[in-house]
Amino acid sequence: MSAVPEALLRNTAEVISESELSEKLKKGKPLRVKLGVDPTAPDLHLGHTVVLNQLKRFQDAGHKVVFIIGDFTARVGDPSGRNETRPQVSGVDIDKNAKTYLDQVSKVLDIGKMEVRKNSEWLEKAFGVAQIANEGSVFSTLLTRFTVQQLMQREDFSQRLKAGSPITFMEMLYPLFQGYDSVAVKADVELGGTDQLFNLLIGRQIQKDFGQDPQVVITLPLLVGLDGTKKMSKSYGNHIALNDAPSEMFGKLMSVPDDLMWQYFELLTSEDVKAVKQLHPKEAKMRLGRLLTARYHGEEAAQKAREQFDNVFAKGSMPDHIEEHKASQNKIYLSSLLFEAGLSPSKKESKRLIDGGGVKLDGQAVTKDREIELSAPVVLQVGKRKFKKILSTS
Repeated sequence: MSAVPEALLRNTAEVISESELSEKLKKGKPLRVKLGVDPTAPDLHLGHTVVLNQLKRFQDAGHKVVFIIGDFTARVGDPSGRNETRPQVSGVDIDKNAKTYLDQVSKVLDIGKMEVRKNSEWLEKAFGVAQIANEGSVFSTLLTRFTVQQLMQREDFSQRLKAGSPITFMEMLYPLFQGYDSVAVKADVELGGTDQLFNLLIGRQIQKDFGQDPQVVITLPLLVGLDGTKKMSKSYGNHIALNDAPSEMFGKLMSVPDDLMWQYFELLTSEDVKAVKQLHPKEAKMRLGRLLTARYHGEEAAQKAREQFDNVFAKGSMPDHIEEHKASQNKIYLSSLLFEAGLSPSKKESKRLIDGGGVKLDGQAVTKDREIELSAPVVLQVGKRKFKKILSTS
């Protein structure tokens, strides 16, 4: 009979293997449960919390969470789920991003009970250039243990090879780096999204090669982003960040497609999804927005976010509090102003938004890019949720 509590298996996509996990639990010792996150962006998002919630269940059961900040692997770039090479991130940005992670993780986990490590601690020493030809070193052991054919078996690489997309040598080494993390921290269990399965299984094999008991691999479903098709990711622009303002988080949750809402309830809350499905879809979505906004910002902020949503979208008024931006000059084209205020990713996209009727100036639709003079504060609006109060330079 399995000794694995139901809570530790909730929402899991795959467990390799449940019998091994059962045997580890029977020993009665707290397990070392590993999660590695590369700080390639400053914000964690709701997609990350699917795995963080599972870590919390292990933590609540008395096990030790080992949280690895991949400051070394972030320089390499994880190819998982990518159809092209991931852009390189500078060391300065990696360090800056890493500093924000623990504050965000603390919204889910008790960081006082966690073991927090940076994988540069061991990877810079183990995988330095001087180690390549050093017989018996970690690097030479792994380079001779794994073949190119094995690494090319991963779906991401085989698809890119067929499409003629480039695959860098560093990307091929990434799973070896991540796998060695498990050796360094002596992981009993490693968690990750379903796109991490190849990397996690490599970790199992590397532990065997270094004389350790292989870790149990647990994968969880990938949360689909606001576009309703791709996994949630900042690079796809379909994410809800944990650091989003309460009103922004609530508003984004209200834009989740109805058929996707149930996955959010299942993976992000403890609600009985069958019971929630008995509610009217709008009421159910309001409930989702309140639950998640309250979890990351508190009940009072969640209530204010709902009231603001009602004012803006049900009654057509503007939010009570709008972020301010001081313009770079008092005479400026709208397309440039949208870009510098952070309301669009580029001037080209600004012009497209204006031409498409998606921009309002002081509540009035703008359909042509033009130069405006900022003699007094104005409110720019893009779509239904983005507002900025523009101030003049003087």
